[in-house]
Amino acid sequence: MFALPFFRRDLPALKGDRVTLRVPLTNDYREWSVLRGESRAFLEPWEPRWNPDELDRTAWRHRLSRYREDYAQGTAIAFFIFEKNSGKLVGGITLGNIRHGVAQSGHIGYWIGERYSGRGLMTDAVKLVTRFAFDTLRLHRIEAACIPDNARSIRVLEKAGFRREGLLRSYLRINGMWQDHYLYARIEDDPPGAGTKD
Repeated sequence: MFALPFFRRDLPALKGDRVTLRVPLTNDYREWSVLRGESRAFLEPWEPRWNPDELDRTAWRHRLSRYREDYAQGTAIAFFIFEKNSGKLVGGITLGNIRHGVAQSGHIGYWIGERYSGRGLMTDAVKLVTRFAFDTLRLHRIEAACIPDNARSIRVLEKAGFRREGLLRSYLRINGMWQDHYLYARIEDDPPGAGTKD
């Protein structure tokens, strides 16, 4: 469980230049299901295989319950990403596998709706979550894993100051197949703009 005083039920929204992040709410279901549904072909190559009931309301309730349980246990925080100007839901980002003690680390994962990709919104969101992890949670290291073919995600991480550290063989089961992933990380005291330059 998060023992730090800033973990309360009323976790404030994180505000960036172009996006606002906040925890998912029950009434986000319709906007979330429409965005995910219309972006399915765009998202599936980079995500675990979708369940047949992936976008059903019952599955949504289970998802929210899991988010709340992870948050209560201090292991993860899920945020939805909203475009600042329009207020529209554009994607999601999670800081998970949060560890304190000697590790003081976490892992980010994210998705964005197809119609919002390529606009720099996810880069803004990754920077916001990274700053939150360092400044508020007092973590030291943030990691992210990325399939080598996912050029868009690689650009996001590198623009957000993450460095490629190596290749994790057969790391995650994505879209039904075990996939290699690049491991990226950012350390608390990395200078701005320190991402990998290929």
